[in-house]
Amino acid sequence: MAFTAADVKKLREMTNVGMMDCKKALTEADGDYDKAIELLREKGLAKAAKKADRIAAEGVVCATVCGESGVGAIIEVNSETDFVAKNADFQQFVTDLAGVVMTEAPADVEALKACKMGDLTVQEVLQEKVLTIGENIQIRRFERFDDSTVNVAYTHMGGVIGVLVGLSVSDALKGNETVKELGKDIGMQAAAMNPSFLDKTEVDEATLAKEKEILLAQALEENKTAAKPKPEQIIHKMVEGRIGKYYEENCLLQQAFVKENKVSVEQHIAAVAKELGGEIKLTRCVRFEKGEGIEKKQDDFAAEVASMTK
Repeated sequence: MAFTAADVKKLREMTNVGMMDCKKALTEADGDYDKAIELLREKGLAKAAKKADRIAAEGVVCATVCGESGVGAIIEVNSETDFVAKNADFQQFVTDLAGVVMTEAPADVEALKACKMGDLTVQEVLQEKVLTIGENIQIRRFERFDDSTVNVAYTHMGGVIGVLVGLSVSDALKGNETVKELGKDIGMQAAAMNPSFLDKTEVDEATLAKEKEILLAQALEENKTAAKPKPEQIIHKMVEGRIGKYYEENCLLQQAFVKENKVSVEQHIAAVAKELGGEIKLTRCVRFEKGEGIEKKQDDFAAEVASMTK
C-alpha cells in the first residue's frame, strides 16, 4: 500500500514521533496506519515522544578536554529531576556525548543526534535512555574548541556550571602546567562571576547606549537631592566614568581577579605571561549553567492533594 508525505505528517501528528521514524514505520507497515502505530509503540518511540512534552530543566553540564588531541567540549543535557541528573548511567551518557562532540565536530544539536555512538545513532541511544530512565531527556546545547588553542575545562558543583576556556599561547608554553592552572583560575572566575562579555570591546552599541541611559537617569536623580547640584555637562562626564565600572562588573578580562582582587583578569594573564617569558591571550570562554533560561514547572502540591480527595 503506497503512502504520501501527507500520510507521514498525519502519523507524526498522531504519535509525536519524528518524521523519519514515522516514514520508516509506514514503509515497514506497507502504509497501514494502525500497524505503523503498533510498530512505533513496540520500539518505544511513541512512549518516548510523549515524555518529550515534559519540562526538562535539571540535568548536567559537562566540560572536558581530550588528553590526546587537546580538543575541548562543553555540553548541557537536561533531565526532569535532579535525581536522574545524579544517576551514574545518565552522567556517563553526557560524558560520552561530549566525546562524540570532540571527535565528530557536529554543526549543531540535530547533527549531533545523527552521529554514531557505537552501532546506534545518538538519537537512538537518547530514545533508549528516555525509556530506561523514564524521564524526558534533552540535549540542549554544546560548544567545541579545536586544538588551535590551549583548552582548559572547569566544572563547578558536580556539573551545575561548566566552563570551557581557550588560551592562545606561544609554542614554548604549550603543555605548560602553569598555563593550565591559569586556565582553571579563569574558568573558576567565569563560573563565579558569570560575565556577559569576554572583553569590553565586545559590548555592543545598543547595550552600551542602554546602560548609559540608565546611569544618566540615576545621576540626574542623585543630582536633584545633592547639596550642591552639578552642571549637566559634569553629570555626563560622571556617566562616562561609571561606564568603566560596568565593564569591571560585566566583562571577564576587566573583572577583578578572584584570587587577587587588586589586579584585573587581564593584568593577571599579562603577569603570568611575563613570568613564563611567552605570550598568553584569552580568546574564548563559554559558560553553561544547568537549566538557565528554562522556565520550570511550578507544582502546587497542596492543590494536587486537594484534587485527589474530590
